[in-house]
Amino acid sequence: MLIAANYQPPRWLRSPHLQSMLASSRVRLRRGEQLLASSGALTRELILDGGDGVRLQAWHSQIPGIAPVGLALLLHGWEGSAESSYMRMTAARMLERGFAVVRLNFRDHGNTHHLNPGIFHSCRIDEVVHAAADVARRFPDLPMVAAGYSLGGNFVLRLALHAPAAGVPLQHVASVCPVLDPAITMDSIERGPAMYDWYFRRKWTGSLRRKRALFPELADCDDRVLKLDIRALTDWLVQRHTDFPTLQDYFDGYSIAGTKLATLQVPADILMAADDPVIPFTTFDDWQLPAQASLQIARWGGHCGFIENLRGDGFSERWVAQQLAQAVAR
Repeated sequence: MLIAANYQPPRWLRSPHLQSMLASSRVRLRRGEQLLASSGALTRELILDGGDGVRLQAWHSQIPGIAPVGLALLLHGWEGSAESSYMRMTAARMLERGFAVVRLNFRDHGNTHHLNPGIFHSCRIDEVVHAAADVARRFPDLPMVAAGYSLGGNFVLRLALHAPAAGVPLQHVASVCPVLDPAITMDSIERGPAMYDWYFRRKWTGSLRRKRALFPELADCDDRVLKLDIRALTDWLVQRHTDFPTLQDYFDGYSIAGTKLATLQVPADILMAADDPVIPFTTFDDWQLPAQASLQIARWGGHCGFIENLRGDGFSERWVAQQLAQAVAR
């Protein structure tokens, strides 16, 4: 039985910044590729209905000749993708436990910028809920669970919040290092080591350039805009491509801090690290979770790291697979 206290990395791996950097390293990427390839699963593309004409890409994996015990929907973090190391590793761990897996790409993530004209932003929860409902319709006989990391961890908890009313038969979710209060996360990125701001801004501006090349009507996304700092660029997104009047209103739109999850009905397990440099430990203090939500806090792990060894194996991927498999087995 894995619990957060079981995560005891070697001393050289206890730096939160090292953990956070290694989480997206080539070592981890190769390890994820290796684990998923060795599972023997067959993978095929799905184009899911996000509602109102929105199309979202996903990848369905299943081991041939084995009847799945359930279906796991996986959600990646901001500027990650269905091919991120933790997505592949989690898919491999779920396949080991007899599940079929669907790895969803959010709008404008992975190689999907061409599918929809509008730009991705973090309040586009409705299309993810619609896509989850489409997945459920395609595999009606399989118990459905879901997991997400970082922004995907935030999305999966909001998906669980909306699922009952939307008719999505979601049985359980697992969330790793979810973004709680986006305003505080923004402050952490700005005030922390410059590598975090550089990493996220580099990936985001690259994504916006790809979008602009595909949709010339996005002429307002010019090179001057792309040189803005991450707060100013987010404010530009809010003012030009959302209906929110202010940046704070936008942050409030996808915050799950305080009592935002009070009406959650779907059981949820949440794993966070006390040393997370992107989501400060202090943000947990006022987080009020309902009885069916369980929070586990590891002493180490950084932001979505939880790396165990030189191979890049991850504790969080094993923890997610355990929590979701136990939920279906009950």
